[in-house]
Amino acid sequence: MRTRTLLTQVLAVNSLLVGITAIVAVVVTRDQLGGAASNAEGLLLLALAVFSAVLLNSLLIRRRLEPMERLVRTMDQVDLNAPGMRASPPRWAAREVQKLTTGFNRMLSRIEDERRQAGRAVLRGQEQERSRIAQDLHDEVNQALTGILLRLEATTMDAPLALRPELQETKRLANQAMEELLQLARQLRPTALDDHGLIPALASQVEDFAQRSGIDARFSRHGDMPSLTDEEQLVIYRVTQESLSNIAQHANATQVRVQLSFVGRTVLRISDDGAGFDPGPGNEGPNGRPRGRVGGLGLSGMRERALLIGGNLALFSSPSEGTTIELTMGAT
Repeated sequence: MRTRTLLTQVLAVNSLLVGITAIVAVVVTRDQLGGAASNAEGLLLLALAVFSAVLLNSLLIRRRLEPMERLVRTMDQVDLNAPGMRASPPRWAAREVQKLTTGFNRMLSRIEDERRQAGRAVLRGQEQERSRIAQDLHDEVNQALTGILLRLEATTMDAPLALRPELQETKRLANQAMEELLQLARQLRPTALDDHGLIPALASQVEDFAQRSGIDARFSRHGDMPSLTDEEQLVIYRVTQESLSNIAQHANATQVRVQLSFVGRTVLRISDDGAGFDPGPGNEGPNGRPRGRVGGLGLSGMRERALLIGGNLALFSSPSEGTTIELTMGAT
């Protein structure tokens, strides 16, 4: 069926309505010469014809406007956190509706592309800033602490015996500060990811987490790793890092499993047996964060990172049943 404009359709229906009315009027005028009975029948016929024409007009216009209502419903349902939704008018929709739908879909594509590019620029800037801070911590602060340790060592050699225990304790604290700074620098910029690749970096991250927290944490890999971009590898690493950090702070877990699968799709799954929480609507705290874990999960940041690489981040949790974070990327 060839597409007609709304104006053409309305004009056609109204022309039909006028034509029917004219024909009925002619019939009524002719029948008036036949007496009162014929006149009453003519008026009834005129009323039925007008009613039928109006009903037909209403049905046709409503059918032609239904694609517009469908487009409005799609507009209401669009969520930029779940990109890819597009309006799809039926083939018989009016030309204006099809043009409006095409324009709306193009606008959505532009918004999603611009949002993705802006997000990538922001995350790239964050990573650069983290790298700079990590470098400063390693080069400047760490060197300053090293100098302090050397001076303490020299002072200890010449110090009275009564002061040596205090100086030894100060050295211990300085060494502890150095270790914490190096650990912070490694968290800010994952050098293991740059030096050894994704799989060894994740294994090292999980092992370090287990040693620091005392939680039974294990990492497993399934399938052969495909060719992933630096951005995709960084997102996987950061999602793991954020998830483990929140487990250590809020979950009260005894076991953590980090699984990275490349079978069919790239799927990262971090699960714990901790307290869990109800992630459903209506369970947010005063800051809009899920109740049950003070400070939230940083889910918005993780979801944003997932979207920027065309992935999806899902959360599964319930009270006393633990929590699972699942990052899914496209087919390998």
